Amino acid sequence: MEVLPQRDSGQGPIPEHVAIIMDGNGRWATKRSLQRLRGHEQGAEAVREAVRGCGDLGIRYLTLFAFSSENWSRPIEEINHLMGLFRFFFRKEINALSDAGVKVKFIGDIKRLPDDIQSLVAEIKERTQHNSKLILTIALSYGSQSEIAGAMRIIGEKIKKGELSAEDISEEMITRHLDTADLPDPDLLIRTSGEKRLSNFLLWQCAYTEFVFLDTLWPDFRKEDLMAAVAEYGNRNRRYGAL
Repeated sequence: MEVLPQRDSGQGPIPEHVAIIMDGNGRWATKRSLQRLRGHEQGAEAVREAVRGCGDLGIRYLTLFAFSSENWSRPIEEINHLMGLFRFFFRKEINALSDAGVKVKFIGDIKRLPDDIQSLVAEIKERTQHNSKLILTIALSYGSQSEIAGAMRIIGEKIKKGELSAEDISEEMITRHLDTADLPDPDLLIRTSGEKRLSNFLLWQCAYTEFVFLDTLWPDFRKEDLMAAVAEYGNRNRRYGAL
């Protein structure tokens, strides 16, 4: 795929691809003596802020960790509420995203989602497929270890059929079999709420990604937080193992 040179904002380079682990919805609600579900609802506004902020800054790719494969173990009431929130958000935002030139993609085990959400996912992908101002990838029912294992199974089947040999396996080949094959690796990963771990998100893709961990809880995330993370990224020297 095409890899574009990074642009300079005057305060340092702008990342081409930003990934965000949206964390802290439950804690945001608990601090306010509200149900955790209210935190998820408020977190939807932060998604809008992130999308608008990336568009304003000229960031070309944004990947959001919306629902992990591990999240299926949460209480059924919370899962059902999150599914309802996805329905509401997708239906409400599809026109705005399309009009803003945003192309929406999805990664993860989408077939595990309720049928109506799968239909909404397909509709959003089709409606926005020709847009190019911002490529928004939403990770739903996603786990990076499962993604990598799936890529290995596909490669193994090709070897069994004689389409490949073990000697053909390379980093580039594995990358081509991941859910993110048509995306560049993230330049910057942001995680909110003060936690400092990847939580099974884009493990392969983040080999040389710069991490910024914010104490801000996700529902409080605003464009200013994105700009601060981008500014910190711009002050770093990415050496990729070289001097």
